[in-house]
Amino acid sequence: MNAGESGTVLKRERVRDHILELMESLNPGDAIPSERSLCAALHVSRPTLRAAVDELVAAGLLVREHGRGMFVAPEKITQELVSDHQAMVVPRASGAWTSRLLEFTTIAAGARVGRKLHLSPAADIIYVARLRLVDGVPMAIEHLHIPASLVPALTAQELEAGDLYEHLHDRHGVQVSEAVQTIEPTVVSQAEAKILDVPHLSPALLFERLTTDTDGRAVEYVHSIYRGDRYRIVTRLTLGQPTGDEQTTPTESIPGIPPGAFPQREAVVLTAKGDVHADR
Repeated sequence: MNAGESGTVLKRERVRDHILELMESLNPGDAIPSERSLCAALHVSRPTLRAAVDELVAAGLLVREHGRGMFVAPEKITQELVSDHQAMVVPRASGAWTSRLLEFTTIAAGARVGRKLHLSPAADIIYVARLRLVDGVPMAIEHLHIPASLVPALTAQELEAGDLYEHLHDRHGVQVSEAVQTIEPTVVSQAEAKILDVPHLSPALLFERLTTDTDGRAVEYVHSIYRGDRYRIVTRLTLGQPTGDEQTTPTESIPGIPPGAFPQREAVVLTAKGDVHADR
């Protein structure tokens, strides 16, 4: 990817964050400003703006109505994979994972990302866009936001080799403790399709994650697009009494299983993992 293409990734990211920030003060069904006014306010071209809007429409956050404009989409139904008082260990996905940097720079956090990381909008963050590959095949695009004060010596090499959390611990003294992650279905934009080498509007999974350390500090905000044709999440349900370190979860909180599907006397154990499946 050349410098012009990587710059477009960052511009689209900033437009996306600006629109999401606007939406936080609006209600479902409210209109957002017109394309012309947004382009003028953000000093971006209409294609760049439309690319960011297309991503939000595909994610179900915006609704575009012909001749009327763009509106905040109805609220989604939210269901937790595991209740908040239980722990879940997610095994590593299969395959050899590597990274390729698309963007690596220091920018101001901005209002939305600043709130997520509990920083001033003017505080510096490390913004990273990277392509994640499995066995050399493009698998995901990650957008990372890390407080610059936590990792003043973070290098591009660390982001391309090894595990980021191991680097944070071993080289920067940051011990991650827990993360809250959401997963939603979406489709890839034209720019994402080109990077991931898939057709435009191919199915994908949108991940958003906020990670905290052992001191309770927010150390990382990430949103990622994973190829839907090569990546899936598998959940395993075990009926009966849990053993060892297994964690039980109430039957009414398991995605895809209606309340009352299992007898109340039985425990249901849920585990989840990422699963990369091969081409057919």
